Amino acid sequence: MGRATVRRRVLRIRESVRSQRPDTLAAEEPMEIRVGGRPLTVTMRTPGSDFDLAVGFLVSEGVVRAAGDVRGIRYCAGATADGGNTYNVVDVVLASDVAAPDASLERNFYTTSSCGLCGKASLDAVRTTAAWTVAEDPARVEQEVLESLPGRLREAQRVFDTTGGLHAAGLFSTAGELLCLREDVGRHNAVDKVVGHALRSGLLPLRDSVLLVSGRASFELVQKAVMAGIPVLAAVSAPSSLAAELAEESGLTLVGFLRGRSMNVYTGAERLVERQPA
Repeated sequence: MGRATVRRRVLRIRESVRSQRPDTLAAEEPMEIRVGGRPLTVTMRTPGSDFDLAVGFLVSEGVVRAAGDVRGIRYCAGATADGGNTYNVVDVVLASDVAAPDASLERNFYTTSSCGLCGKASLDAVRTTAAWTVAEDPARVEQEVLESLPGRLREAQRVFDTTGGLHAAGLFSTAGELLCLREDVGRHNAVDKVVGHALRSGLLPLRDSVLLVSGRASFELVQKAVMAGIPVLAAVSAPSSLAAELAEESGLTLVGFLRGRSMNVYTGAERLVERQPA
């Protein structure tokens, strides 16, 4: 099976001093997701938690909603011409009463690790109907708890420590407990891995929770949070305008630039419990 890191020899230059040394890189490999043997999409990802990634993607697209919707997941044997298994092709078998993905979801191109599902034909096609309404979630999170999450996320990023080249998505309770963390070269993949883990564990919808992502908060990440029933999405960097628009429409609390004791609350500020004065 694929590895999360790869060793490579590099030329290191420090103040004109040159030396040869091994370096550790975050692995990036294509993974094809099939549903019932039918190819659906190819995404560039860091190997690891591949079944979670495949199922999380299907949650984001509104194909599955509960663990019982998935009858089985497997790596495809004979993925190469000589019959070998690359562990880069995952086939998801749906329960008999679950409809197969709409043909319009099929990708005839790669989903890159940087931008996610850039090939959506229109904005309307992305606004998938969610199974749960996050606007009705009464979750509240204290300001001090929210401020502590980036540090907790960073402490748990094991692969980042050795490569410096991975995004992370961490699922926390509103009390600040880390429930699940996944790393990947693509922030959208990291989120799908978290959501897929939750579905396979029978935890959807993820009420009373906070999803923290490294980097920016895109429209796609807001969509994934809404589809998983997550009421609060926080990012250490900026959200996009469409991300804020969808968050407001959905009743999701969107926080950006979460660094130290500073943050911007773009939507759903009523869920944030202010720090009490000393």
